[in-house]
Amino acid sequence: MKHTPAVRDELRARLHEVKLRATAARLAALMPLHDLARPMSHAELMALLEPAGWDRATIYRVLSDLTEAGLLRRMDLGDHVWRFELLDHCRTIDDDHAHFMCTDCGQVTCLPELELRAAHGGPLPPQLQGAELHLKVSGRCAGCVG
Repeated sequence: MKHTPAVRDELRARLHEVKLRATAARLAALMPLHDLARPMSHAELMALLEPAGWDRATIYRVLSDLTEAGLLRRMDLGDHVWRFELLDHCRTIDDDHAHFMCTDCGQVTCLPELELRAAHGGPLPPQLQGAELHLKVSGRCAGCVG
């Protein structure tokens, strides 16, 4: 993947904002997350980065460091696979938005903001008020359907 100087500068600036050096490994891990704008597992990232010679352990340590620094969110969508999502100025660690997971290819994409409400306008059950909700919608993506 070729990247414009503007993208590299943006990612370098984001690393510096959280007091991290803009190392080649950190930039390599951030680029696909930036370009594809969807959560990715370590294995998915390695499929893109290994041909360029990146080591699995190095990239895993980088993902952990970037998560700890608040640049990435690490999530498990119920399939016991950790996925990493690049946070931006609009999304924070607390913004736990819904995701769509393709049942055929396993690709995960972010869904637009959804609203949870009771049918017929009634109140939510008490056990849901103030609860932490993690929504995953499953189905077949456009690439697998067509």
